[in-house]
Amino acid sequence: MTQVEKIKALVAKNADTTVQLAREIWEYAEISYEEVKSAAALINALKAEGFIIEEGIADIPTAFTATYKVGSGKPVMGLLAEYDALSGLSQKAACSACDPVVPGGNGHGCGHNLIGAGCFSAAVALKDYLIQEKMDGTVIFFGCPAEEGAGSKQFIARAGYFDNVDFAYTWHPGTINEVGDKGTVAIMGANFTFDGVAAHAGGQPHLGRSALDAVELMNVGCNYLREHMIDAARIHYAYSDTGGTAPNVVQAHAVIKYEVRAPKTTQAQELFTRVVDVAKGAALMTGTKMQYEITMAFSDYVPNKTLGVVVDEAMRDLGAPDWTEEDFALAAEFLRTYPRTTMVGIKEHLQSYFDPDELEVMLKKPLHSDIYPFNPKENAYMSGSTDVGDVGYATPTVMFNMATACLGNVGHSWQNTALSCSPLGMKGTLRAAEALVLASVRTIEQPELIEKAKAELIRKNGGKYICPLPEYVVPPIGKY
Repeated sequence: MTQVEKIKALVAKNADTTVQLAREIWEYAEISYEEVKSAAALINALKAEGFIIEEGIADIPTAFTATYKVGSGKPVMGLLAEYDALSGLSQKAACSACDPVVPGGNGHGCGHNLIGAGCFSAAVALKDYLIQEKMDGTVIFFGCPAEEGAGSKQFIARAGYFDNVDFAYTWHPGTINEVGDKGTVAIMGANFTFDGVAAHAGGQPHLGRSALDAVELMNVGCNYLREHMIDAARIHYAYSDTGGTAPNVVQAHAVIKYEVRAPKTTQAQELFTRVVDVAKGAALMTGTKMQYEITMAFSDYVPNKTLGVVVDEAMRDLGAPDWTEEDFALAAEFLRTYPRTTMVGIKEHLQSYFDPDELEVMLKKPLHSDIYPFNPKENAYMSGSTDVGDVGYATPTVMFNMATACLGNVGHSWQNTALSCSPLGMKGTLRAAEALVLASVRTIEQPELIEKAKAELIRKNGGKYICPLPEYVVPPIGKY
């Protein structure tokens, strides 16, 4: 058997367990920091395979490591698993009509159930391969909750769990098979709390100091700030507590959440400081008091270029998932659920991948059946963020995308929830597991590449991971 055939056989051996895990976690649909059942399912499955478990790492109850050492235990490789869901995205499995399982309930609208199950499959197949081929190494499965919330990987990195890891790989469900060569931006967020003085809004409004007014003025100030920041930066907000529902009471308390994004961590920190200044000004204008609590921060993610080439080659040798005509038909059915206005945006996005004539053909059978080439010279950023970025500042890290949904599928949607528990999702997950194993094995076989990847990391981080969060910030469990 060839190396690829051996790895495929090892992944196939646990395929039923992998699919069952993906479905089980999908059904639990637990949101950030509440993934108790999801984490337990993964822990139990890994324990059954002989992995040593450490639970509650970095003071996060649903975070854990599962470790398997073979021979000398060197090199050490990490697999980054996620398993948190999103609120409000409940949807029946593989159903192409909007039909929630529980109206208003949670759903895996980003496919993190597939990430957790795929990394389980890879961890088991990788340790089996090391044993079978009499190779040395340590496999560490990192259970990383709350990626959709305040994150966990930055806390795990700050606690030193990646200090002795030689490299880390992970994947994400997507629509295009590729090692994403673009980076993702840094993000920083906080809760801003304003406290004033309650009063009768009709009889004695002059005695009141409105916390809600302060929040509104903060929004105005931040809107003016948008003109004076770099084009790639973003500012987001959401009301957390508006201070009540009675218009005739001057609101004495209000809370608003703000998040800022920018390509580099230092840029996000500088912009966040300016947002804090705006909040201070709003409090001064309204005679209220302001406090803010930093709740989250992710470093920017840039794939390790040295190892990105290795992962890209592994994906090419495996190819795209083996789609059938039934798969193409299901994908087309889902693509038709998007309105015409959305389809315009979908086509514009896909034009960056495909020529116009090619795109029209592909949209008739909308599943990506190739591997989009990795460009190690790319230095642009996408506007999203992930806590994988912090792992990438602590150890050489690469994340790739494997198709689990139709071309053009919109993330964080009911369609994505349905596809995350569909034949398309399961096929993509198993192929992703094969890619994780093949890339890991080939990296182990080339120790000089690991050293080159580490040298690249040192140029990036200056020789040490620095967490973007202040030391006093703890995981905001129950607060985010």
